[in-house]
Amino acid sequence: MATYSKNKHRDSLQTEVDAAYLYLQVANAEDDPAIAALFRDLGAIEQEHADHMLAHLHAEGIQISIPGPSWRAKFLNRLGKILGYEYVIGVLMDVEKSIAVAQTRHKKAANVPVSGSEQNHVRLLQTLINNKSRVAGDKLSKIEGRHRSIGGNALRAAVLGANDGLVSNMSLVMGVAGATQGGSGVLLAGLAGLLAGALSMALGEWISVKSSQELYERQMELEMLEIETNPEGETKELALIYMAKGIPDEQAHAMAQEAMSDKHYAHEILVKEELGINAEELQGSAWEAAIASFFLFAVGAVLPVAPFFFGSGFQAIALSIGFSTVGLFLIGAAITLFTGRNVWYSGFRQVLFGLAAAAVTFGIGHWIGVSIAG
Repeated sequence: MATYSKNKHRDSLQTEVDAAYLYLQVANAEDDPAIAALFRDLGAIEQEHADHMLAHLHAEGIQISIPGPSWRAKFLNRLGKILGYEYVIGVLMDVEKSIAVAQTRHKKAANVPVSGSEQNHVRLLQTLINNKSRVAGDKLSKIEGRHRSIGGNALRAAVLGANDGLVSNMSLVMGVAGATQGGSGVLLAGLAGLLAGALSMALGEWISVKSSQELYERQMELEMLEIETNPEGETKELALIYMAKGIPDEQAHAMAQEAMSDKHYAHEILVKEELGINAEELQGSAWEAAIASFFLFAVGAVLPVAPFFFGSGFQAIALSIGFSTVGLFLIGAAITLFTGRNVWYSGFRQVLFGLAAAAVTFGIGHWIGVSIAG
């Protein structure tokens, strides 16, 4: 029990250290000095949390040394350098939300009062923004827009797309393999499943992106129409937006008047703040999203069918299961970038569920094959 408790404390401490490290890296990569200052403040507070936690643990006789950044934090930092730190911000926010939920659940189970501080990490950035009056309204809109629009969505879509391809095609391949004992029909079925699934995913992604773009563009057109026909009302809305961020009333009205002097600038702010639309997302190509979805699904779907290019029978079935197991574990490990859970736990859980689905379809296929043969 003591070892378990110590490991739990070490995990919590590691979370604080990783957050401090990543927010500092985000700040160092930020071009805007005001926004960089927000992230540095956030990192400093996270480091204070880690130092305070360490002192508290030492006072209770739990001897733990403060760790350095974990492999996960370093990997996210490398990912940020390649893909942009917006991904890292989104992943951090998702992790903080999951940690807050876990802390609340743990306190309730231990009959410890829930104080509301469990959500501090989630609210921290928003609180900093609301109290940083030195940051201009457009800077606030910029950073808030990032956090509303980014939740690691692109990375999550990549992982889940590959997972869908792997699990669905592995189940299909195992079902046909069970019916034919790994005969030549497995390859044809596996390729058909890969193409059908990937094309379906691509078409669904194209429709989703295109319809969202058309909806948002229509809403943006209506917002511009309101600016042109009712400038007084839109000026008041802008002032209220600024005041909601903690900016004094007089300054908020002045900023709103200044913004409305350029209707395109005012439109940009209102689109972000009132409609919650990130105009940058509308620049994405529906075709690019469809192609990416096709590719990601195919990457996962090719693993279980690959051995049947070179063989058949139970040897090919065993290799298919082996390839799929490795793929499932890697996908489970990748999911920890969003959840913060233990890599081995998440990886083996993914393997267990995936193989269970394959076992069910293999059994059904085998029963059908025996019934037909009999």
